[in-house]
Amino acid sequence: MIKSKFTKGDIASIKHDRYHHPHPLVQRKMEALWLKANDLPHGLICKVADISEKTLTRYLTEFNEGGIDKTQEIRFRKPKSKLAEYEGTIKEYFAKNPPGTIKEAAFRLKEITKIERGLTQVGKYLKSIGMKLRKVALIPAKADSEKQMSFKKKIWSLG
Repeated sequence: MIKSKFTKGDIASIKHDRYHHPHPLVQRKMEALWLKANDLPHGLICKVADISEKTLTRYLTEFNEGGIDKTQEIRFRKPKSKLAEYEGTIKEYFAKNPPGTIKEAAFRLKEITKIERGLTQVGKYLKSIGMKLRKVALIPAKADSEKQMSFKKKIWSLG
């Protein structure tokens, strides 16, 4: 059983935030702390707050380590793409050599990074690094190749 010491200020803050904090997860944490501050046994706190013993232990440990402020932190796991470490290289390469299609971009990404991704993933990744897909019309048969290259660079710009 974890022992926690609550000051009058802590109790007032917990009492307020268990109903008025904007995030429901923090409200649940405050409810558990409120019940603990009122000396209820852990089993009953878990039943009333609808949390597990392990979760209650984590909430109390957070409170003991950093007080109300640490308990109110909201930390969600945000996985990073393996492509993130190559982002500068990818931007630089595509700025100089814009791909004509997503399929071409996927092929070039695999060449540059040795990481293979599906077409949808490649499209989402390119959008996330600021590149924009532009719709193009047909190019006339007797077109100037230099103008075509400048047009192609405008299609895939870094925004």
